Amino acid sequence: MTSRGTFSDEPLSPAGRLFIDPKTDVVIHCIAISKNPIDLDVAKTALKSSVLVQHPRFCSLLVRDENGFEHWRRTELDIDRHFIVINNRLNKPGKFVGEHETQGFDDDEGDGDGDGEVAVNQYVADLSVSSPLSMDKPLWELHLLKAHKCVVFRIHHALGDGFSLMSMLMAGSGKVDVPAVVPAAVPPIKTEGIKSGKRRDWFWLLSLLWGVFKMVRYTLVFVLEFVVRSLFVCDMKTVISGGNGVELWPRKLATAKFLLEDMKEVKRAIPNTTINDVMLAMVSSGLSRYLEHRTPNALHEGLRLTGVAMVNVRANPRLQK
Repeated sequence: MTSRGTFSDEPLSPAGRLFIDPKTDVVIHCIAISKNPIDLDVAKTALKSSVLVQHPRFCSLLVRDENGFEHWRRTELDIDRHFIVINNRLNKPGKFVGEHETQGFDDDEGDGDGDGEVAVNQYVADLSVSSPLSMDKPLWELHLLKAHKCVVFRIHHALGDGFSLMSMLMAGSGKVDVPAVVPAAVPPIKTEGIKSGKRRDWFWLLSLLWGVFKMVRYTLVFVLEFVVRSLFVCDMKTVISGGNGVELWPRKLATAKFLLEDMKEVKRAIPNTTINDVMLAMVSSGLSRYLEHRTPNALHEGLRLTGVAMVNVRANPRLQK
């Protein structure tokens, strides 16, 4: 049931329209594993008092007007509709099994190793293909896999970008040693502002103009390159190339563990490098090794693949610390 109240419909941002487009339709899946069994009533109580349910995006329906434009419309939130509780265990193909079929599983799911991790990964992979988020409620869900002691968050990317969603997740959390202290997604740093008595001379103005010129120049170059590649350049066919109906193809999800401190060490070793650069380099290396493994004789030097990576480019140095 929709409750308009004193709230008016709010139009989607351009990024939100991109994420909600049927050709992209980006849904974030986040797996959180607990050391102890998860109590459903406690989880619901904690969620009801969290900042998540107070945020307008998480209490709004996505509606379209007569012109086809999307808007957010506030509604009355029903927490029970957003909890999907799975009591049975999952096997490696991600299917439900009965109690008599649970042998062969690792008892300790908290460390994320063993058959349980494979089963949860496959469950999430199937969700990404076969279970779109329902449009008759706010675009988020929590799948509680009680037998695996984990929670799968499903949040549509139209609700916010990665940094804002991570900030909200951290704001709804607490430290183990000091539960009342909310951990910060980005550590605060002291910034020195421009002193009121400092004059902005001609050198400062020239630097500003030169920065604007470089921004416009690089923007035009990248836009031109994008248009030319889209119209006249085609990627070679590989084992990871898509095709008609690729969004419905079966998917496989695998996890790899990296220490953030190791990524920071690489970032510090290479000048003018960000954490995003390190992450993209790791993905590029992984794709290269996968292609070499699948097609050892067909992979040749200079092979280029075109992909889309949605990264945060905010001018905030704290994000890359």
